[in-house]
Amino acid sequence: MLQLFHTYIDRQYKTPSGLIGYVIGEKMVKQHQPETHWTISLLDLNRQDTVLELGCGAGYALNKILKTEQVQHVTGVDLSPVVLKLANRRNHREIQSGRAELVHSSVDSLPLENESFHKIFSIHSLYFWEDLQAAVKEMHRLLVPGGMTILTISNGKDGEAWPSIEELIEGQLIPVMTKTGFHHIEMLMGPDSRGYHTVAIAGKKK
Repeated sequence: MLQLFHTYIDRQYKTPSGLIGYVIGEKMVKQHQPETHWTISLLDLNRQDTVLELGCGAGYALNKILKTEQVQHVTGVDLSPVVLKLANRRNHREIQSGRAELVHSSVDSLPLENESFHKIFSIHSLYFWEDLQAAVKEMHRLLVPGGMTILTISNGKDGEAWPSIEELIEGQLIPVMTKTGFHHIEMLMGPDSRGYHTVAIAGKKK
């Protein structure tokens, strides 16, 4: 029974649904604020930038960018209709004005135009991408030449590293990014959040 519960909660974190999905969506906003603020700072946002968040959840990062940065346009993508409703509520005014939009989609096949973004980022979404290679290709397709991507995840807790995440980064993500055409790829150390260690994998499109 306990294993079934943990499986259910893990599924909710991947794609929040139903009434509990609203709770999970807002819970993630509170849990992830330190790494969210840090990730936004890494984007080095400018007035002309168009920005895409993959796995935007309840829209906190989008809201933070829209309120504090004079970017041109922000788009949020998520697979969960439940959290997109929360994101719409949190960013309703900017969506109505046309400065922001929300898209219901998986990350490996995005209904967005080629070379339409200067910055793409995600926070705690990478673990759930079912086709990593396809998702990286989509990021590369959507970025303008010289555009940047920042992918933030946890790689350990309380001083202990997670080998599975290290393998994901070093054995899969970075090689795929290199092969796809990203350069200046680096792993940046982020803040601890609730004991979890955070890192960001950054890269630029040639």
